[in-house]
Amino acid sequence: MSQPRLRTVVVLAAGEGKRMKSAIPKVLHPILGRTLLGHVLAAAAPLAADRTLVVVGHGADQVTDHLAGVAAGAEPVLQAEQHGTGHAVRIALDSTPDAAGTVVVLNGDVPLLRPETVTALVAAHEAAGAAATVLAAEVADPTGLGRIVRSENGGLEQIVEERDASAAQRAIREINAGIYAFDAALLRDALGKLSTDNDQGEEYLTDVFGLLVATGETVAVHVAPDATETLGCNDRVELAALRRLLRDRINEGWMRTGVTLLDPATTWIDVTVALDRDAVVDQNTQLRGATTVGSGATVGPDTTLIDTTVAAGATVLRAHSVGAVIGAGASVGPYAYLRPEAKLRDRAKVGTFVEVKKSEIGEGAKVPHLSYVGDATIGAQANIGAATIFVNYDGVHKHHTTIGEAAFVGCDTNLVAPVEVGAGAYIAAGSAITSDVPPGALGVTRAEQRNVEGWVARRRPGTKSAAAAERAGPKAAGASEGEAIHGAPDAGGRGPAPGDTATE
Repeated sequence: MSQPRLRTVVVLAAGEGKRMKSAIPKVLHPILGRTLLGHVLAAAAPLAADRTLVVVGHGADQVTDHLAGVAAGAEPVLQAEQHGTGHAVRIALDSTPDAAGTVVVLNGDVPLLRPETVTALVAAHEAAGAAATVLAAEVADPTGLGRIVRSENGGLEQIVEERDASAAQRAIREINAGIYAFDAALLRDALGKLSTDNDQGEEYLTDVFGLLVATGETVAVHVAPDATETLGCNDRVELAALRRLLRDRINEGWMRTGVTLLDPATTWIDVTVALDRDAVVDQNTQLRGATTVGSGATVGPDTTLIDTTVAAGATVLRAHSVGAVIGAGASVGPYAYLRPEAKLRDRAKVGTFVEVKKSEIGEGAKVPHLSYVGDATIGAQANIGAATIFVNYDGVHKHHTTIGEAAFVGCDTNLVAPVEVGAGAYIAAGSAITSDVPPGALGVTRAEQRNVEGWVARRRPGTKSAAAAERAGPKAAGASEGEAIHGAPDAGGRGPAPGDTATE
């Protein structure tokens, strides 16, 4: 026979949440890095329960799949037909007949519940040897909520729903938070005595307290330190309100650890994010998923980072990044897009309107503006000129491009992968590179330039361009056709000057 279990957590997550008006079960709606259910499971995690049972019903397959991804140790228990909270807990306990010790019951839609509050509730319950302990909260407006009516010794006398409360009871501001700790054996016995003789025809878990009090058992009350922890949600308006409350809590916590948030009201940080002291987060910024920001780094304004690592001293300005790694002292933006597996080494630069995907930008290398870098390795100190395209896709397969250390790629270049540009090599502006360029060589694929003198006067007479050319005089028309070749290597093998090939 298995050893008795000392603690069991039961999370009620079977409800449909009709007022959410969603195909997604209510408990799976996200809020700053976790689902509602995920936040509740995180709050219960420090209890180190022997078993965590999640009662599922509406959207059971979706909730079960979610559990497998975020809490593999949690066990779904199906409540095929929902007949009340007491019925749900009874089904959960039926699935674990050897459960003993303490049973903790949590609602699956209270994302602000803190782990320390759950831990304190259970500690107080076990220290008192109570049959049950109710988490209560004192609120300014208890309208619509169940009231805690205490006995003379401060224990629970009864929980009264508002519709059944007297005028004096309605004046009570201490409410039932719907979070409980029970003695397992006494709970199991009381659940077997629940009746469905009520307006809803359901088994109410709150009726258990009346049964315990009637038999002389001790039922204690533990008050939450912050009433907002006990708030649940029934619709998207309430969900948005919870999200704002959680945002403020998260932001305050980071600021108190030494992080600067220039505008907390427009800064949204998931609970899964980590920031080092002296990081600076500017306004209109979202930090999501497994994002980390190092000491002295500046992120924002107008930036979204998802699962992105930002090392110390880096700057990310008006950028969007997913699954990227940004090295120490690196610079990103404005208006840059880093896609998964983009990796910037220390002091690398990705500038304005640059997109990087599955590529490594070497230490001190620069991609300053208007370029696409895909499936590439760019060596240290290399410079990629404006409007450079790494042509990585042939319609079927992706191919890799390698740019060597201190190579110099001119503006408006197409690098047609697979191709390698050697260390210290130069690419002339406007080239389409389809073959490897050896180290130290110049790659050029431009056609010779021709100047057709007098073309505007002949083909565009009467235009403002023709008038401007006439005012400029014949000297401004340029060289003859035979002399009008610019940018290609001359007879001595010299290439275009660096200033003619790229920008920084």
